[in-house]
Amino acid sequence: MAHAAQYLQEAAQILARLDPTPIEALAELIARTRERGGRLFILGVGGGAGHASHAVSDFRKIVGLEAYAPSDNVTELTARINDEGWETVYAHWLAGSRLRADDLVLVFSVGGGDLERNISPNLVRALEYARSVGAAIAGVVGRDGGYTARVADVCVIIPTVNPATITPHTEAFQAIIWHLLVCHPRLQANAMKWESAAR
Repeated sequence: MAHAAQYLQEAAQILARLDPTPIEALAELIARTRERGGRLFILGVGGGAGHASHAVSDFRKIVGLEAYAPSDNVTELTARINDEGWETVYAHWLAGSRLRADDLVLVFSVGGGDLERNISPNLVRALEYARSVGAAIAGVVGRDGGYTARVADVCVIIPTVNPATITPHTEAFQAIIWHLLVCHPRLQANAMKWESAAR
């Protein structure tokens, strides 16, 4: 089978296996965060950082929710890495943002963080900090979800159908999930351009 056909077949299998229940629970958690005046902090590394930036824009503009991604400020991010280290960079950024119990931390990650294998330790330390202040935690992750899935209040796990394509499928479906959320009737507060133009 050609690669394109196989990849699309895998994507269809993932779509068929995705459980909508945690996605609905995540929509509700985000809605409750907005209702109590909380903020949304989206954390990711690599592709997850790129997703965080895009998603923050959508949650602010479409959902009307105050949202931030620490990876958006490269100057502060690299200064903290240089001065304090990679492992604590997001935890210290959240502390500087006065993370509080009304807030929600959302993680986009393939593995969800794993201290033992030194994979995304900055996500683990950030979630430890979030838990210590009583903030809610959510994730959209792949495989078994790692540390994020273990500590999250709500976690969407993208099913694995081929171990050779875990990363591209997880990152692709993270975009599907957050776009589903921003147009969710429980969350969407503002019209999107092309939908409103079509009317």
